[in-house]
Amino acid sequence: MTSPSLKLIVEAALIAAGGPLTLDQILALFSEEERPERGRVMDVIRELERDYTDRGVEIAEVAGGFRVQVRSQVAPWVARLWDEKAPRYSRALLETLSLIAYRQPITRGEIEEIRGVAVSTNIIKTLTEREWVRVVGHRDVPGRPALYATTRKFLDYFGLRSLNDLPPLSEIRDPEALFDRELPLDDPPETGARSITELES
Repeated sequence: MTSPSLKLIVEAALIAAGGPLTLDQILALFSEEERPERGRVMDVIRELERDYTDRGVEIAEVAGGFRVQVRSQVAPWVARLWDEKAPRYSRALLETLSLIAYRQPITRGEIEEIRGVAVSTNIIKTLTEREWVRVVGHRDVPGRPALYATTRKFLDYFGLRSLNDLPPLSEIRDPEALFDRELPLDDPPETGARSITELES
C-alpha cells in the first residue's frame, strides 16, 4: 500500500485534532526515519491555505498553532447545527477582560479603579474557569493582590496569534466590537461604570 502524501497527513491531522496543532505536534506524528523537515511542513500548510481559499473552512494560525476552522462568513449558518446558543457575555465581563488584555498584568483593585465599580467574583471565576486569564504573580504591596494576565487559550478562542493582533485601544468603541460576541439584551447597566472608550486613560 502506498504511503499517503505529507499534505494528506497534515490536513487529516488538523481536521481531526479538534484544536490547534503546533509544528512540533505535527512532526511528532512521524517516526524519526520518516519525519519531514519543518520547512516542508510549513510549505504544506501554506498549500492547504491556498486550497481552502474559496471554501467554507480555512487554515488559521493562532497562538496554539494551526487549525482548520469555519470561515466567519458562514459561521451563523453552521452554528445552527447545535441546539445550544453560543455563550453571551455581560458588558461587565467583556470590559474586565478588555482591561486584562490591554493592561496586563493587572490586579482586581486596579480594574475596579479604572471601571469605577467592584468586579464581581463571578466574573473573575468565569474568566479563570474558561482559562482565558490566570494569576501570573502578586503585586509587591500590602495584601499582595493577584496579578491577572491572559492565556494562550484566550488568544486561540478569539483567533489571535499574539497580543499584538489586538486592535489599538483607541479604535475600540465597545467591548462587544472588540471580542465580536453578542451581549445579552437584559444586561443591567452598572452605575458609575466607565465605558470602553475611557479605558485608555
